[in-house]
Amino acid sequence: MAGRTAGMSKKKVVVTIMATVSAAVVVAILVGVMTGKNVLNQGSDYQDRANVNPLSGKDTTKPRSIVPLDQIVSGGPPRDGIPSIDKPRFVSVPEAGKFLQDSDIVLGLDINGDIRAYPLQILVWHEIVNDKVGGVPVAVTYCPLCFTNQVFNRMVDGQTLEFGTSGKLYNNNLVMYDRASESLWSQALGEGIVGKYAGTKLERIPFDLAYWREWKGLYPDAKVLSADTGFGRPYGADPYGDYYTSPSIYFPISNHDSRLGPKEIVIGLEHDGVYRAYQLSKIEEEHVINDDLAGRPVLIASHYQFMTRVFERTVDDQVLEFEYKDGVMTDRQTGSVWGFDGVATDGEMTGKRLQRLPLDQGFWFAWAAFHPGTELY
Repeated sequence: MAGRTAGMSKKKVVVTIMATVSAAVVVAILVGVMTGKNVLNQGSDYQDRANVNPLSGKDTTKPRSIVPLDQIVSGGPPRDGIPSIDKPRFVSVPEAGKFLQDSDIVLGLDINGDIRAYPLQILVWHEIVNDKVGGVPVAVTYCPLCFTNQVFNRMVDGQTLEFGTSGKLYNNNLVMYDRASESLWSQALGEGIVGKYAGTKLERIPFDLAYWREWKGLYPDAKVLSADTGFGRPYGADPYGDYYTSPSIYFPISNHDSRLGPKEIVIGLEHDGVYRAYQLSKIEEEHVINDDLAGRPVLIASHYQFMTRVFERTVDDQVLEFEYKDGVMTDRQTGSVWGFDGVATDGEMTGKRLQRLPLDQGFWFAWAAFHPGTELY
């Protein structure tokens, strides 16, 4: 497979697979019955009871949806069969070092100076963590089937929502539900797809995916999600086995795109209706990419393997061009030195800060399935 295939055989990316659970557990937890049932089979859970037939007394109203209902399929486990973590506990970096290896991957957050890391070896068993970071209620989400990570603000219409796993998939991707309205939400779209919140978008929050060896060095005082979750799971073993390196896609997707291998890892960006994907391997090779996305100047930067950040590269109405040499990032206009956090540390721009932007990171097949007209950098 061309380029980076999830990580994995060449650089041992993705979650370190220290062991795999039994085939029976894999079938029960991962593949399930694959019946293709959609939300219409769930009875009143997702129905809008506004239209009742006066003769039969039956509700004839279909759930409000923005995607074809027959493409929302059962993933096997029932609702909350993969339990979200709703009361997360955290430990220090030294304590986390007792169960994390340098090659493990963590999802990192820095919100208002509150810095936390969520190991994928824990997220793979739960997929959703409902948390509050830096005063912001967030949902930290991970879909192993698509290797899509995303962080959302849980505030919607002035209400703090709590999310769980619905047991369903759309385009092979995690479908969440909120426990207040029981609406269904697509992780990849960051949007409600069925129910009260159909068409409502969640605010996405920038995050990092990083090897533990880099993260602990950059943020030695970070809080790390504890393996003491209250659930009995074999953290450190990965139930998906060799899925990350195989060409297999377990569930239906609406669009196939052969321009890249299906499990090549890409960074996806969107602006003003334009979608563009960047191969992670190219970003790592070039370290900085200056691009224009539908009139928005963007900087894609990777100073550490696997860890990618995206910024708006306009400062004080001036569009900057960046370059990376000998481990230092500078702008060509002023020669100022910029850190990986987007803050200028030396030169004319000292103290100036680039606006950080959210991104999508995951398998190519998933990005292409949700964005069939995507451009490829």
